[in-house]
Amino acid sequence: MDIDTVRTAASDEAAGRRREQRGWYFYDWACSVYSTSVLTVFLGPYLTSVAKNAADADGYVHPLGVPVSAGSFFAYSVSLSVIVAVLVMPLVGAAADRSGRKKPLLGAAAYVGAAATACMFFLGGDRYLLGGALLVVANAAQSVAMMLYNSYLPQIAPPGERDAVSSRGWAFGYAAGSLVLVANLALYLAHDSFGVSESAAVRICLASAGLWWGGFTVIPLLRLRDRPAVVREATAPGLRQLAATVRDMRRHPLTLAFLLAYLVYNDGIQTVISQASVYGSEELGLSQATLIGAVLLVQVLAVAGALGMGRLARAYGAKRTILGSLVAWTLTLGAGYFLPAGAPVAFYLLAGAIGLVLGGSQALSRSLFSHLVPPGKEAEYFSAYEMSDRGMSWLGPLLFGLTYQLTGSYRDAIVSLVAFFVIGFLLLARVPVRRAIGDAGNPVPEKI
Repeated sequence: MDIDTVRTAASDEAAGRRREQRGWYFYDWACSVYSTSVLTVFLGPYLTSVAKNAADADGYVHPLGVPVSAGSFFAYSVSLSVIVAVLVMPLVGAAADRSGRKKPLLGAAAYVGAAATACMFFLGGDRYLLGGALLVVANAAQSVAMMLYNSYLPQIAPPGERDAVSSRGWAFGYAAGSLVLVANLALYLAHDSFGVSESAAVRICLASAGLWWGGFTVIPLLRLRDRPAVVREATAPGLRQLAATVRDMRRHPLTLAFLLAYLVYNDGIQTVISQASVYGSEELGLSQATLIGAVLLVQVLAVAGALGMGRLARAYGAKRTILGSLVAWTLTLGAGYFLPAGAPVAFYLLAGAIGLVLGGSQALSRSLFSHLVPPGKEAEYFSAYEMSDRGMSWLGPLLFGLTYQLTGSYRDAIVSLVAFFVIGFLLLARVPVRRAIGDAGNPVPEKI
């Protein structure tokens, strides 16, 4: 084979890889709208109001005959969706690795989630059971789809490109979340001008997220391609497959060590995201408009943060950059403790700092984990990663709630979360990532 033929083949391979990467970015663009507009902003308050419409005189609804406080129905539905996802993800992940056909499974999960989200348009009156069922389906489907989506990363990006590719994916997601949230808020805040009720405006916002998710999922499905399977073990049912995945991961203790560190500091990240609005409203006395504006600011700045930290990773390595971000999280929470009440500008500055470290922390954690996955087991291992991301983020809210209960201060509660970033920092610092990558059977990048 002459040198020109080799160069042409290499050029074609690089062009094909870039095409797949661009298609991969668009799944984050498609599904992040669900996380931002549906889960973070609109569905919780609206589904709670629907449940209260259906409640009895004591404030309880009775799904399947079980008494549930209407105010807790949304939280319980989210918890149930996590349980469903935890049972399904290892099964789907192992099937994807065994068959090599990730794309049909990704498409199925994405369109089930998108359809469930679009059907939220029909959550009028007292249809709380429909709302809970759609939430469980949509949230579990999103978890499964994200696991499959993440597992493509080591296949579409060589080690030297992975941090940048992962960061661009997160940036695409945050950009889409910002764009659609602006449109949703315009409709919601000016619903009278559009001739629709507040309830109808919320339902349109929910359904539009499903339509966006389904519409843009076409792009990655057209551009991503399946690879021949490397692992062909039989897939075990449900919990047995989860146990089999954990047993296999025990053969790679350094991969598990990273996953433990990620579990700890990501719990802190997820708790800050979920409890910041409570801190802003209850402790600082800020308005709902201020809090929504802060959510939007986080989304916008997370784009710059993800791309900026991706560049830092190219210069200093992903591990050092993540460790630096954990220091930044610690300093940000420390500053949050001293925020004056009734000062929206100070709260916006805090939200801006969170946005700048949020996207990069998540993007680089994903790319670093991708180096620690044995070849041929990407989907199976990313099911464990996704469970750490979604299914284990309960310690932070528990610590936050207990601290407030014991001290009566949301300031003490928010600063207590520093423990997750300090412990996560110490655990991650102890992981010899170069050896971990080699032990997993992968090439070690120059910068890691």
